[in-house]
Amino acid sequence: MTRILVLCTGNSCRSQMAEGFLKSFDPNLDVQSAGTDPSAKIHPKAVQVMREVGIDISQGYPKKVDQFLNDSFDYVITVCDDARETCPVFLGKVKEQLHIGFEDPALATGSEEQILSVFRRVRDEIKEAFWEFYQTKIKNGAQK
Repeated sequence: MTRILVLCTGNSCRSQMAEGFLKSFDPNLDVQSAGTDPSAKIHPKAVQVMREVGIDISQGYPKKVDQFLNDSFDYVITVCDDARETCPVFLGKVKEQLHIGFEDPALATGSEEQILSVFRRVRDEIKEAFWEFYQTKIKNGAQK
Protein backbone atom coordinates (compact mmCIF):
# COMPACT_ATOMS: atom_id res chain seq x y z
CA MET A 1 0.00 0.00 0.00
CA THR A 2 1.30 3.42 -0.95
CA ARG A 3 1.65 5.78 2.05
CA ILE A 4 1.48 9.53 1.47
CA LEU A 5 1.83 12.46 3.87
CA VAL A 6 0.71 15.91 2.64
CA LEU A 7 2.16 18.83 4.59
CA CYS A 8 1.39 22.51 4.88
CA THR A 9 1.61 25.05 7.66
CA GLY A 10 -1.88 25.07 9.19
CA ASN A 11 -3.26 21.78 7.82
CA SER A 12 -6.62 23.54 7.46
CA CYS A 13 -7.05 24.05 3.68
CA ARG A 14 -4.59 22.90 1.03
CA SER A 15 -3.26 19.72 2.62
CA GLN A 16 -6.76 18.69 3.70
CA MET A 17 -8.07 19.19 0.15
CA ALA A 18 -5.14 17.25 -1.31
CA GLU A 19 -5.76 14.41 1.16
CA GLY A 20 -9.44 14.37 0.18
CA PHE A 21 -8.67 14.24 -3.54
CA LEU A 22 -6.03 11.49 -3.20
CA LYS A 23 -8.44 9.33 -1.20
CA SER A 24 -11.13 9.93 -3.84
CA PHE A 25 -8.75 8.87 -6.64
CA ASP A 26 -7.82 5.60 -4.96
CA PRO A 27 -9.35 4.35 -1.69
CA ASN A 28 -6.43 1.92 -1.31
CA LEU A 29 -3.96 4.75 -0.70
CA ASP A 30 -2.95 5.44 2.90
CA VAL A 31 -3.08 9.25 2.95
CA GLN A 32 -2.49 11.53 5.93
CA SER A 33 -2.10 15.29 6.14
CA ALA A 34 -0.43 17.41 8.78
CA GLY A 35 0.86 20.89 9.50
CA THR A 36 4.06 22.39 10.83
CA ASP A 37 1.91 24.79 12.90
CA PRO A 38 -1.62 23.32 12.81
CA SER A 39 -4.73 25.48 12.99
CA ALA A 40 -7.51 24.86 15.48
CA LYS A 41 -9.85 23.39 12.83
CA ILE A 42 -10.33 22.82 9.11
CA HIS A 43 -11.31 26.02 7.33
CA PRO A 44 -15.10 25.96 6.78
CA LYS A 45 -14.73 27.23 3.20
CA ALA A 46 -12.37 24.35 2.40
CA VAL A 47 -15.09 21.96 3.60
CA GLN A 48 -17.70 23.89 1.57
CA VAL A 49 -15.82 23.91 -1.75
CA MET A 50 -14.85 20.24 -1.42
CA ARG A 51 -18.51 19.35 -0.80
CA GLU A 52 -19.31 21.10 -4.09
CA VAL A 53 -17.27 18.41 -5.88
CA GLY A 54 -18.70 15.56 -3.81
CA ILE A 55 -15.86 15.09 -1.31
CA ASP A 56 -16.56 15.37 2.42
CA ILE A 57 -13.53 16.47 4.46
CA SER A 58 -15.60 17.73 7.41
CA GLN A 59 -14.46 14.89 9.69
CA GLY A 60 -10.79 15.79 9.24
CA TYR A 61 -8.87 17.84 11.76
CA PRO A 62 -5.49 19.58 11.71
CA LYS A 63 -2.65 17.40 13.00
CA LYS A 64 0.91 18.33 13.95
CA VAL A 65 3.57 16.80 11.70
CA ASP A 66 5.54 15.67 14.76
CA GLN A 67 3.20 12.71 15.26
CA PHE A 68 4.35 11.26 11.90
CA LEU A 69 8.13 11.81 12.19
CA ASN A 70 8.92 8.16 12.98
CA ASP A 71 6.61 6.76 10.30
CA SER A 72 7.65 5.54 6.88
CA PHE A 73 6.10 7.10 3.76
CA ASP A 74 6.44 6.53 0.05
CA TYR A 75 5.85 10.25 -0.50
CA VAL A 76 5.99 13.34 1.69
CA ILE A 77 4.53 16.25 -0.28
CA THR A 78 4.64 19.89 0.85
CA VAL A 79 1.92 22.12 -0.59
CA CYS A 80 3.11 25.51 0.70
CA ASP A 81 6.47 27.24 0.60
CA ASP A 82 6.58 27.70 4.38
CA ALA A 83 6.14 23.97 5.00
CA ARG A 84 8.83 23.21 2.42
CA GLU A 85 11.25 25.50 4.23
CA THR A 86 10.38 24.23 7.70
CA CYS A 87 9.76 20.58 6.81
CA PRO A 88 11.22 18.55 9.67
CA VAL A 89 13.61 15.68 9.26
CA PHE A 90 11.72 12.40 9.12
CA LEU A 91 13.26 9.60 11.15
CA GLY A 92 11.17 7.02 9.34
CA LYS A 93 11.92 6.04 5.77
CA VAL A 94 10.70 8.44 3.09
CA LYS A 95 11.16 7.23 -0.49
CA GLU A 96 10.54 10.60 -2.12
CA GLN A 97 9.95 14.15 -0.91
CA LEU A 98 8.12 16.48 -3.33
CA HIS A 99 6.89 20.05 -3.37
CA ILE A 100 3.65 20.91 -5.18
CA GLY A 101 2.90 24.47 -4.08
CA PHE A 102 -0.37 26.39 -4.02
CA GLU A 103 -1.53 29.83 -2.94
CA ASP A 104 -3.12 29.88 0.53
CA PRO A 105 -6.86 30.45 0.00
CA ALA A 106 -7.29 31.30 3.70
CA LEU A 107 -5.48 34.59 2.98
CA ALA A 108 -8.06 35.63 0.34
CA THR A 109 -9.83 38.93 0.94
CA GLY A 110 -12.87 40.63 -0.55
CA SER A 111 -16.53 39.72 -0.68
CA GLU A 112 -17.82 36.27 0.27
CA GLU A 113 -18.07 35.40 -3.44
CA GLN A 114 -14.53 36.65 -4.18
CA ILE A 115 -13.12 34.60 -1.30
CA LEU A 116 -15.07 31.51 -2.40
CA SER A 117 -13.80 31.94 -5.95
CA VAL A 118 -10.19 31.82 -4.64
CA PHE A 119 -10.99 28.65 -2.65
CA ARG A 120 -12.56 27.08 -5.76
CA ARG A 121 -9.61 28.00 -7.98
CA VAL A 122 -7.07 26.61 -5.50
CA ARG A 123 -9.25 23.49 -5.04
CA ASP A 124 -9.27 22.92 -8.80
CA GLU A 125 -5.49 23.51 -9.03
CA ILE A 126 -4.94 20.98 -6.23
CA LYS A 127 -7.18 18.43 -7.94
CA GLU A 128 -5.34 18.84 -11.25
CA ALA A 129 -1.84 18.70 -9.75
CA PHE A 130 -2.58 15.72 -7.51
CA TRP A 131 -4.34 13.85 -10.32
CA GLU A 132 -1.15 14.33 -12.37
CA PHE A 133 0.94 13.14 -9.39
CA TYR A 134 -1.33 10.11 -8.93
CA GLN A 135 -1.24 9.18 -12.64
CA THR A 136 2.53 9.53 -13.06
CA LYS A 137 3.93 8.43 -9.69
CA ILE A 138 1.43 5.87 -8.41
CA LYS A 139 -0.86 4.46 -11.09
CA ASN A 140 1.70 4.29 -13.89
CA GLY A 141 4.83 4.74 -11.79
CA ALA A 142 7.20 2.35 -10.09
CA GLN A 143 4.83 1.76 -7.15
CA LYS A 144 3.26 -1.67 -7.47
